[in-house]
Amino acid sequence: MVRSCLCLTLILLVGPCPFTWGADAENDPDSSPGNWPQFRGPAGDGVSDATGLPVSWTENQNVTWKTAIHGRGWSSPVLDGERIWMTTATEKGHELFVVAVDLKTGKMVHDIKLFEVVRPNEINSLNSYASPTPVVETGRVYVHFGEYGTACLDTANGQVLWERRDLPCEHIVGPGSSPIVFDNLLLFHMDGGQEQYVVALDKKTGKTVWKKNRSIDYQGIRPDLRKAFSTPLMVEYQGEPQMVSLAAQGVIAYEPRTGRELWKVRFKGFSNAARPVAENGLVFISTGFSRARLWAVRLGGNGDVTQSHVAWKRDRDVPIKPSPILVDGLLYMVSDGGKVTCMEAATAKLIWQEKISGQYSASPICAAGRLYFSNQTGRTTVIAAGRKYKTLAINELDAGCMASPAIVGNVMILRTKTHLYRIEK
Repeated sequence: MVRSCLCLTLILLVGPCPFTWGADAENDPDSSPGNWPQFRGPAGDGVSDATGLPVSWTENQNVTWKTAIHGRGWSSPVLDGERIWMTTATEKGHELFVVAVDLKTGKMVHDIKLFEVVRPNEINSLNSYASPTPVVETGRVYVHFGEYGTACLDTANGQVLWERRDLPCEHIVGPGSSPIVFDNLLLFHMDGGQEQYVVALDKKTGKTVWKKNRSIDYQGIRPDLRKAFSTPLMVEYQGEPQMVSLAAQGVIAYEPRTGRELWKVRFKGFSNAARPVAENGLVFISTGFSRARLWAVRLGGNGDVTQSHVAWKRDRDVPIKPSPILVDGLLYMVSDGGKVTCMEAATAKLIWQEKISGQYSASPICAAGRLYFSNQTGRTTVIAAGRKYKTLAINELDAGCMASPAIVGNVMILRTKTHLYRIEK
């Protein structure tokens, strides 16, 4: 595999979605418990209705607590109530952990070694063995390490309720795709060099409900061009759910309860990590390496709709790893190299572009008309959402951000390579 391809592969981290988990967080001064249950929040789109988040912080300002997280893990923090959950791993991937931190105090509540891996495969230097983000709901947290295992734990006592270690996938450069919950199902992608499929597990028992191999023709395509690391997005079309599932060389929509394929669009691209977003009947996808393109695909149709349902394409400054974000009809994205683009979602009309410092893997978030972009050295640039570019603040922490932030009440939970922070006014 070409080394330059490895260097641009995902680190996961991850459209408005009608299916949410839990109630909205309340914006009271005491930061009452709330929910950020999956990668990119309740709707999977990075948008929060919080109004009191800080604009500025440093290591010594607007930081309530800072807790060291052992090992190396890029999974984003999730929370339900008083507990923040994430995964981590030893540097070489021989031991895989799930940890829980108390929201109020920052103290470690659970530090559980779930799996031991005798011979882990090598990963990309930008990735970790604990990059997929957990999913949490009342009483249960679901953690996923790709081919190395999936488990469900009781959130009260950390007891393992079920686990699966029999779902193969040669990720080549490490795991990345995060799971989602829909109805009674836990769903995730397994897009590797040798096998490419989507699987739905019964979230109560861990048993397989359905498993579908990708219908994309990978014959004649090298194994390293078959891998992908995106997280599925649940959308609604004509009152029915569709799971938009981004793979290498194409995107497929499935009926989530049965795995029946609804439609697909083919493209040239792989190692795509950005999670799709959707609005007003359009879903926006990044085609991934080697040159990422942003495609707007109209929902609906049957079978292969490549020629009929692609509304528009953008070929420049498109991210491979950071997910785009939609706010008030405008689509924002930051390229891996730091080029921020604002455009009209419906038409692809460019509104503005600006360069911000650093390299980016984490996906942006938005709250109260502010966009937060955190880079790999720990700098978060805060920008006003809107048709005119305006920098509101530039904030520095001691270590870089590979994980995407979580929001609860007026609190931001930010994970760097070494620590977890509670940031608030």
